[in-house]
Amino acid sequence: MVDYDKHVRRGHPIMFSLIIVFAIIELAISGWLVARFNKHHNYPSISVRDKTRFLLFTSTWTILGCFFYMILFLRSASAVSAGPGSALTSVGSHGIFMFMTWVFWLSGAAAITNALGGGVSCGGSNHVTYCGQLNALEAFAWIDWCFTTFALAIIILRGVASTRRGDGLRGQLVAA
Repeated sequence: MVDYDKHVRRGHPIMFSLIIVFAIIELAISGWLVARFNKHHNYPSISVRDKTRFLLFTSTWTILGCFFYMILFLRSASAVSAGPGSALTSVGSHGIFMFMTWVFWLSGAAAITNALGGGVSCGGSNHVTYCGQLNALEAFAWIDWCFTTFALAIIILRGVASTRRGDGLRGQLVAA
């Protein structure tokens, strides 16, 4: 029998760190684009401007939320007592936060992809201001969505294991 608790204890900080790192990259790109769009009013369309702002929000939400949940997880995993954790460290709480984050990334990535027409061609006569940055914004949005999809899948699997253990969704990601 495989001890999944060890993998979760090791993998949770790694996964959330990856999500945070790529969300920081998305924050930098979207923040820079929003600043340029606000200053010069040279956005390709109002749709692109609005979707860029939404991705700025989504990356900020992800960084703050994942950092918060990672700290809570590390604190509860290193606790000396093996008692039940708080509601904030539960599988259900992780699941709700990660599902909302997943929806934000899916919405943002799909919206910017649609606004850009599937991507922007940076060559030729169809010159788009900040072409490379807009393509990077789209790419990193999809990368963050992939990471949150993986994390959400693991949380769902741990929720099933917690329910089978008899803890329900109030149980921890790792068995106490």
